[in-house]
Amino acid sequence: MSSSDIFIGEIIGTAVLILLGGGVVAAVVLKRSKAQNAGWLAITFGWGFAVLTAVYMTGSLSGAHLNPAVTVGIAIKDGDWSNVPVYFAGQMLGAMIGAALVWIAYYGQFQAHLTDPEILAAQPAVEGLVDQKAAPKAGPVLGIFSTGPEIRNVWQNLATEVIGTTVLVLAVLTQGLNDSGKGLGVLGALITALVVVAIGLSLGGPTGYAINPARDLGPRIVHALLPLPNKGGSDWGYAWIPVVGPLAGGALAAGIYQLAFA
Repeated sequence: MSSSDIFIGEIIGTAVLILLGGGVVAAVVLKRSKAQNAGWLAITFGWGFAVLTAVYMTGSLSGAHLNPAVTVGIAIKDGDWSNVPVYFAGQMLGAMIGAALVWIAYYGQFQAHLTDPEILAAQPAVEGLVDQKAAPKAGPVLGIFSTGPEIRNVWQNLATEVIGTTVLVLAVLTQGLNDSGKGLGVLGALITALVVVAIGLSLGGPTGYAINPARDLGPRIVHALLPLPNKGGSDWGYAWIPVVGPLAGGALAAGIYQLAFA
């Protein structure tokens, strides 16, 4: 695979991943959405199907890592770091594009939700604040773009992300690769999607299971940049956890693989 194939494949795949994954969260959360209040099962299966679609679509181009933690795990396993920056760049750009597409697809719902008196009453005033530190850590639609903990406990939140990502990356490393040995095959796409559903159902409750630094950081940046009314804060104080935790989990999975399976 050439660097251009990797870059283009990761942009397309990660954009589709975030479009469909963020899209199901928007569908469940936003007012005036036909799927509002569909619940956690809809979100976890929506993210699983997003993974399935994105991996199947771009596996032949880039191997469909779509996740810096997966890229790190494979680099440690194979000892080849030459294309890691290209993967990272494509993943971040794709995640930001996907998040912007969610905003476009749900533009009217975002406007209705963020100007609804009931939603505004539940949020501290943000626009026009003299002391911006008084702004809420997480705005009312931030969860559509990125993750956040139900209980803020740094070591627990970090550990949850490490554990969930270790399961994901170890599942990737220990299953069948495609003929080129650079990414998941067709069956691997389905298995990985089901693993993501399992992680969401079993380990997603505490933090929302980012398990992917690009998936969290790219859309969080888009949330900060978009002209959303009354959008609140982007919770930058928490933003390092869904980056560091998954990267550590990817490295830990590679270590376990080397010890147990290599």
